[in-house]
Parts: sequence; C-alpha cells; structure tokens
Amino acid sequence: MTPRTVYLFCSAAPPVFEVARVIESMQERGWDVCLGLTPTAASWLEESLSGLATLTGHPVRSQYKRPGEPDVWPPADVILFAPASFNTINAWALGLTSNFVVGVVAEGIGKKIPMLVMPCVNAAYVQHPQFDQSVAVLRSAGVTVLYGEGGFVPNQPGERRPDGYPWQIALDATEAVVSARQ
Repeated sequence: MTPRTVYLFCSAAPPVFEVARVIESMQERGWDVCLGLTPTAASWLEESLSGLATLTGHPVRSQYKRPGEPDVWPPADVILFAPASFNTINAWALGLTSNFVVGVVAEGIGKKIPMLVMPCVNAAYVQHPQFDQSVAVLRSAGVTVLYGEGGFVPNQPGERRPDGYPWQIALDATEAVVSARQ
C-alpha cells in the first residue's frame, strides 16, 4: 500500500517546537510527512532541521524552489497547517504569497487539495477585525478551519494553555478529512 502523504506546515508559534513528536505520531498513523515552515519557524528550528529531514525522509522546506528545479516532495493527499499564526492566517486569506508555505496553500485551494488549518493565536489578536474575515474566507474556500468549539480556543496574551496545543484534534481531523474523500 502506498503511504498517504501529508504536508505538515508550521508557523512560528510555540507549538512548532513539538513538531518532531507530531511527525512521529503522523508516521505511526501511516503518513509520509513532508515538513514545510515559514521562514521564521525555520530560523527557530535551525539546529533541528537536518534531524527533521532525516525523520521525514524529505528535505524540510521554507523557501520556494527555483524555476526548473524538480519538486523533491511527492504530491500531497492533504495539507495540515498547524500551528498557524495570526500573520499566516491573514496572508493566506488575502492571497499574499511571499513565503513558500503560504504560496502552496493558496495554490492548493485552486488545486482542490484537502486542507486543514489550526490557528495558534491569543485572545488579543482575534479581536482584530481581519481575523474573523480571514477565517470566513478560508472556510468559504473549502479549507477546514479548526478554530472555536471543537478546535483551537485562544488563550490570553502571555498565558500558557494548561492542556497544551490541541495537536490531537488536528491529527484526528486530518484523518477524517481524507477518509471522507475516499
């Protein structure tokens, strides 16, 4: 059986430091994982990038490839973008593709790739009027946004979530989205 391929994309938010454990959990579920990072997330994980590439068996990407270069990843069956920062959610909804991972998911809408996003934003950020508009735009484009009841619920600025980032919700939802399409 050919493994299912998930593109796991991460923004610079504290849960990105748990990505190795998340990759291992996805691999245990039978996923071939390709890791993509925003440039800031890549800088945060700089010392771990070669180990993460070894863990996934694929290069970790945070930059666009040059025209004419071959694609080094297999095609995605699904894309999970978690954690997704305030900036990433808004850039994606507005079609601002200055970084690789946002470019892939923006194009993924047109390619009809199943996509899920789970924010990692605090309660002050979500008060900005653009955030709700961006969530609505992504949902209307067919993206599963794991936000609110049953997904990510914002914490207060500077406050740690006592139960941690809800990775399990994201992993279970990824399985459900792909199963529903089969």
